[in-house]
Amino acid sequence: MYFDALEKITHSLCTLEFEDHRPLYDWVLDQLQDKIPCHPQQIEFARLNLTYSVMSKRKLIELVENKLVDGWDDPRMNTLVGVRRRGYTPESIRLFTERIGISKADSWIDMTVLEDCLREDLNERALRRIGVLNPLRLIIDNYPEHQEEECYAPNHPQRPELGKRVLPFTKTLYIDQDDFMENPSKGYFRLSPGAEVRLRYAYIVKCTDIIKNDQGQIEAIHCTYDPDTKSGTPGADARKVKRKYPLAFQQICSFCRSKTI
Repeated sequence: MYFDALEKITHSLCTLEFEDHRPLYDWVLDQLQDKIPCHPQQIEFARLNLTYSVMSKRKLIELVENKLVDGWDDPRMNTLVGVRRRGYTPESIRLFTERIGISKADSWIDMTVLEDCLREDLNERALRRIGVLNPLRLIIDNYPEHQEEECYAPNHPQRPELGKRVLPFTKTLYIDQDDFMENPSKGYFRLSPGAEVRLRYAYIVKCTDIIKNDQGQIEAIHCTYDPDTKSGTPGADARKVKRKYPLAFQQICSFCRSKTI
């Protein structure tokens, strides 16, 4: 309290457990009013409690001192430096504090509130990218062997001023394993034997054959494409399919090197 006054702190903000100490805080400063430059005002508020999270500084210190985490900036820690390493932006953290406000009533804030603030912030300005996490090779039989053409995807669907990016289209592509089912269930509109889908920003393709390994696992899909259905070209919308799918990268190793999702 004495040092608060010496440092010319006008308001001392603390959590509710210090409320009982306020009379002593004010008494000491009153006795020293002729020797200190100002009289700070102590204001108490409820601490932040996030569901499924450890927020107590005493417990967090134990994690750090016992080397159960790599430090205060460990991404698993719900400290400012920790969540920043997890990818939370300053704007999303400020939005979160504005949204939950300040109260004297103890309450629990659901973790999804913090996640929604990040999602809302990134949705406004983050550039879009396509990635394949569980790659499955897709071979287009009627596409020229060594040909490559450019397909264009917007960097942000609601912000055309951010421009477009190039997606290479070749004979061999990769789709996600979850986007194919050999024996589709009712209501399944992804790629399956004999079915047609549109590769997003590219062509409509039709599955014609499946290649399996010795263990019976699908390792490649053979398709044909309709050259008159390229997205963005005249007449491309003449044929309709029920579902669009992300266009995979030309080579899976290129995707791994870029680490872009």
